[in-house]
Amino acid sequence: MKVYHPQDIFNIAVVGHGGEGKTTLVEAMLYDSGATERMGRVEDGNTVTDYDGEEIKRQISIGLALAPVEWKNKKINLIDAPGYFDFEGEAVAAYELCDSALIVLSANGTVPVGAQKAYDYCSRHAIPRAFLVNQVDKEHADYVKTVAALGTKYTSSITAVQMPIMKDGKFEGIVDIIGMKAYLFDGQNVKEADIPAECSADAEGLREALVENAAGNDEELMEKFFDGQELSTDDILKGLRAGILQGNIAPVFVSAAAPNAGVRELMDEIIALMPNAAEMPGTEALDASGNSVTLKIDTSAPFTAHVLKTIADPFVGKLSIIKIVQGTLKSDMSITNANTGKPEKCSGLGIMRGKKLINIGELEAGDIGAVAKLQHTATGDTLCSTSCVVKFPPLAFPEPCICLAVGAKKKGEEEKVFSGLHRLEDEDPTFKLVKDTETGDMLANGMGEMHLEVINNKLKSKFNVEGELHDPRIPYREAIKKAVKAQGKHKKQSGGHGQYGDVWIEFSPVPDGLADFIFEDKIVGGVVPRQYIPAVEKGLKESIQKGVLAGYPVVGLKCTLYDGSYHTVDSSEMAFKVAANLAFKKGIAEANPILLEPIMKVVVTIPDEYMGDIIGDLNRRRGRILGMNPEGGLQEVTAEVPLSELFKYATDLRSMTQARGTFKQTFERYEEVPAQMAGKIIEQAKKDMEE
Repeated sequence: MKVYHPQDIFNIAVVGHGGEGKTTLVEAMLYDSGATERMGRVEDGNTVTDYDGEEIKRQISIGLALAPVEWKNKKINLIDAPGYFDFEGEAVAAYELCDSALIVLSANGTVPVGAQKAYDYCSRHAIPRAFLVNQVDKEHADYVKTVAALGTKYTSSITAVQMPIMKDGKFEGIVDIIGMKAYLFDGQNVKEADIPAECSADAEGLREALVENAAGNDEELMEKFFDGQELSTDDILKGLRAGILQGNIAPVFVSAAAPNAGVRELMDEIIALMPNAAEMPGTEALDASGNSVTLKIDTSAPFTAHVLKTIADPFVGKLSIIKIVQGTLKSDMSITNANTGKPEKCSGLGIMRGKKLINIGELEAGDIGAVAKLQHTATGDTLCSTSCVVKFPPLAFPEPCICLAVGAKKKGEEEKVFSGLHRLEDEDPTFKLVKDTETGDMLANGMGEMHLEVINNKLKSKFNVEGELHDPRIPYREAIKKAVKAQGKHKKQSGGHGQYGDVWIEFSPVPDGLADFIFEDKIVGGVVPRQYIPAVEKGLKESIQKGVLAGYPVVGLKCTLYDGSYHTVDSSEMAFKVAANLAFKKGIAEANPILLEPIMKVVVTIPDEYMGDIIGDLNRRRGRILGMNPEGGLQEVTAEVPLSELFKYATDLRSMTQARGTFKQTFERYEEVPAQMAGKIIEQAKKDMEE
């Protein structure tokens, strides 16, 4: 593939709800442009962009994939993004790589959640966008109803630039609303023709709206429009392009990707209407002094690129996907990582087409490439020339919302499992591996159950080692409800020096849990010598790590040492530590011990229509509703819910709200576990200790 200049490069993310035909569309574009010799099918597992074993098995996109195509001396970098919400982080990377987005939706008369989320993301981040009404060849497809649904949702910005020609439910061609021409499908070929009479009235109506929207984005065109002058095709294109770049217009295209109908015409529209890399506004960065600078796409400026994805390939090694913002990157060029301050060598430069790395000598600003085997570089880092060191702000990936414990399926393979997971962590910023120092669990945090299952399955396919997922252990606590006094006496004689320590300790609950542990020395008259009192405190501190109910740490405990005795020869620090432990076990058992569980503050954000379902579900989870507030057109429900009820809440919330709901949780406090539940937890803990 030749080197392209910024004005000839179109970086477009193909986004939307899962199952709307995005990967099939990309496959058709690859075939029509001559990049592939035949069209693969998702069902057959032979598409270019769904190449991972998990994608083939599940028949869905899991990771973003690149598919550059050459069309009429232009380069279109297609970024195929997953539509399933478990893989939202991949979509975020796709938006960062792209200059515009093509939101794909089926012609079923509705605007699915994935399309709405894509539009909202583009709107928030000022990304030019277009809609593609796909699958118009399907039974009961309704293009008009789908465009009307878009218009209702997004008002006047929706501008149809194509409409399908349907005959007896068959997709026979496309009307180009801008040029007012028809393109009829004739087997493998497309024939230009006059607009069929039955489509003429609809086409005229769409063109009136299109011309008005085009004129509204240019003062000169607006004057011509109000003067009653006819706008030329060039005028219309100029107005549409300006509106699309500003985000005021979202053009609507049409296709049936599976039978490869309308795909060539779509690529024509992309290069005619969507912004090229040179037209994009500048990217904000920080210079070496921390001052904000704006970087424009410029081939003559010093080299700067943003690393937006990392691929852990077991054969090639690490691949860093980059978007070049300034300058030109050449193979074997020496560059600097602005984040680590370390030099890097661009020894393997190429472009990715699916899983295939195509070597290339150089890439210019505005293009997307891949660099192999960078030693000190991670996703989000900035690569630049040594003469101009700048740094892009950190990427805002969604925070993980589900957590499961992970371990090795076979004993002795723990190191291999965690090593593989750490490599997958480098590849996926929404997956985080954290060790719970209290329970000892290694916790896998991700965007959903399917996300974590996929990560676990990749361990097997990429690193030939098997992991196992299960619910994490809850960090319960133990406490007491009444004050008691207990003696701990350790006396042992076995020839020579013996062991002797004797203490009387009062154990009482700390009011309102103001402290986890308080030790008070009330010894008078030297009944316990001063040198042994620190040993008593140490013995108690060690003892509270394991309570008498189920072996969980004891909190909110005040220990008052008030009496005891010693032996001039046999007493020692160790003897008093043991005596303190004996007093602890005896006293806590008599002090009405209870089990405590962590309570989380949960903030759930949902559309109004799901309020009843969400509140009912939170109540079933033993939650307490604290309040409801309107927030940005949505409802924010605040509640307190036990952690044990929340492990798979992300999946359930997604299901209840058609993925429209989100939530955040933070630790609030510990509360007593209901007696019936406590009995089961204690019984299970004792079984685990026996094993």
